Amino acid sequence: MTYITRINPIIVERTAAILPATTNTPYFTVSGRVLITQIVGEVTTIFDGTGHNIKLINTTTIGADTDMCAVVGVTTEAVGSRFNITGTLANAMVTTTSGAAISQASPLIVVDGTIDLDTSGTDTTGATKWTIHYIPLDSGSTVVTA
Repeated sequence: MTYITRINPIIVERTAAILPATTNTPYFTVSGRVLITQIVGEVTTIFDGTGHNIKLINTTTIGADTDMCAVVGVTTEAVGSRFNITGTLANAMVTTTSGAAISQASPLIVVDGTIDLDTSGTDTTGATKWTIHYIPLDSGSTVVTA
């Protein structure tokens, strides 16, 4: 029997990029089963003022895709604004513009596939970078940037 003990999550950072246009775009690739303890997006370039919605989706290779949160409306998010999820699937993504932000209260188990950012519109300037903290649930399970 193999025992794996990990107290600190593994952290993976995705380089800043302009928001995808009216589509799901893979941001992270998941192999195996992992426990997501935190996922944070940060605005690096101000949004252009076009109103639309964003959310995160676990697009799986087995079973049905799952929204990791409900949508949040975005328009002119300023540099430094952050996006977090609570870990409750029905809760909307949270946007914070102040120095403090919420932490993910409930970890999520995510399986083989991708974690996608879904957008309902096109923003020609808005860019975000994303960081994910995870704990492998099986030997060899990983999360990497897509």
